[in-house]
Amino acid sequence: NLLSSFGLENEVFLSFLPLPHSYEYTGGQFFPISIGAEVYFAEGIEHLARNMKEARPTLMTAVPRLYESMHARIIRGVERSGGLKAKLFEIALQLGRKKIEHPGSLSLGEKILDGLVERLVRNKVRDNFGGRLKALVSGGAPLNLDIGLFFSALGLRLLQGYGQTESAPIISANPPERIKLHTVGPPLLNTEVKIADDGEILVRGDLVMKGYWRNEDATKEAIQDGWLHTGDVGVIDEDGYIEITDRKKEIIVNSGGDNISPQRVEGFLTLEPEIGQAVVCGDKKPHLIALIVPDADFAGEWAASNKKSTNFTHLVEDEEFIKALSQAVERVNNNLGAIERVNKFMLTADPFTVENEQMTPTLKVRRHVINKIYGDQLEALYR
Repeated sequence: NLLSSFGLENEVFLSFLPLPHSYEYTGGQFFPISIGAEVYFAEGIEHLARNMKEARPTLMTAVPRLYESMHARIIRGVERSGGLKAKLFEIALQLGRKKIEHPGSLSLGEKILDGLVERLVRNKVRDNFGGRLKALVSGGAPLNLDIGLFFSALGLRLLQGYGQTESAPIISANPPERIKLHTVGPPLLNTEVKIADDGEILVRGDLVMKGYWRNEDATKEAIQDGWLHTGDVGVIDEDGYIEITDRKKEIIVNSGGDNISPQRVEGFLTLEPEIGQAVVCGDKKPHLIALIVPDADFAGEWAASNKKSTNFTHLVEDEEFIKALSQAVERVNNNLGAIERVNKFMLTADPFTVENEQMTPTLKVRRHVINKIYGDQLEALYR
């Protein structure tokens, strides 16, 4: 029902997430099978761009981390092109965002210019995604609003949804006919959602699991009076759309008692071209600190232009390179509230990956693993 508004016929999916995970198992395998769609399996995330042109998908499910990587890759390509191409791209973004954020506000001249960049920019972007994409679906973690606006402004329909393995695994999603990018949409049919007194999102319906296998205590904690306690914090707006603000267990409470969303700060950090990945810490501390993985492409280009070693391990200890990353952190801090600003940071040459168990199969950071590996070094930043 959710996708029927733009017609489901002869659909093609491109799958790349691990199939044992419930998100891909449902959205990338059994849903396509249920509608008689073709499913292509990507050769790997590093081959995704090429595979999209080969498979030419009409629908694609992915996680925010992938969209962040695509965003960074597109921005780097535009910066390398420079000149008129970069100018037209920026115009396409600006006018696209204006149409989304302020519908009907384009002047006559802007409408003419928007038609031009539709042909010269947005059509080419769509061609790079295979040329027949009806929608990109994002789930598995909250999507940064700026990332959602970026793809939408370029003419790609992006539907953010929400769910958990414990909820079969989808709870809500944005309908194509009325997308609110800062939300995960309204609950699906026959699904009840309410907000607890402490802000936690609670869910009830046939989609809720029976319980955890042979773990009665965990089941009783997760399901109370028929309501699934998701562990996510959020609000429901006047249209019934759910907005997730953070994970209940991940909210940082600093020494002053202020509640801080680490995902919000990390989202702003990773929008900077110099930063590939970031984890923010500061629970029971006076200020925030961060562990940062520099963007590999930026690091390589910086090393070449500054005649430095391209060895990543050596580079993260180079004072000039650290200064370059400091400038990126400072740009982010300028747009954050006082309690959200990153006071100090350290760099690591080792990316967070599924293989080293620092990320989940849906590319979410395992904070407890990060803390176990880097805890002592991060604690030293407070001394």
